[in-house]
Amino acid sequence: MSDKPNLEEITKFDPSSLKKTETQEKNTLPTKETIEQEKAAS
Repeated sequence: MSDKPNLEEITKFDPSSLKKTETQEKNTLPTKETIEQEKAAS
């Protein structure tokens, strides 16, 4: 066997079969103001 992967499946792949999705950010980074408020509270 060779060290190279078989690319046959990749060449046959049809991207139109994928469904469209909307991405949503779940873990947003805190703003500078939020960090300052937390520092002041402790």
